[in-house]
Amino acid sequence: MTTPVTTLRIVAAVVVGADGRHLLVRKRGTTSYMQVGGKIEPGEAPVPALLREFQEEVGLALDPERVAPLGRFGAPAANEPDHHVDAHAFLVRLAPGERPRALAELEELAWIDPSAPMAPHPLAPLSLDLLAAWHERNAGHDGGS
Repeated sequence: MTTPVTTLRIVAAVVVGADGRHLLVRKRGTTSYMQVGGKIEPGEAPVPALLREFQEEVGLALDPERVAPLGRFGAPAANEPDHHVDAHAFLVRLAPGERPRALAELEELAWIDPSAPMAPHPLAPLSLDLLAAWHERNAGHDGGS
């Protein structure tokens, strides 16, 4: 008998720094890097959930006007066996001088080149999909900067 898969409703932010690199985070006690984000609370809409998670995880208060929808993505959950994520993904561009910090459950921040994301960071399945979608949407452009 197979174990039923639980779906987690989450938000995820493709965070682009002023230099065009993307921000990934790693939670304490895990190995996979992923986008800033997290679970949507009952009764919470995706954008307010993203604003809350962004403040909690990296200490930056975002104006909702700076959040652009990228679409909805599904993938196996990186840190929870037998779970799948249903992610509302958003683009957040940081202004020069904005400095995210690893807060709450985060252990580490990493800035990556979105055109070569693999080494040396193992990526969550959703992050691989989001980076592939980003690359596809921005092929032939300057990386979306």
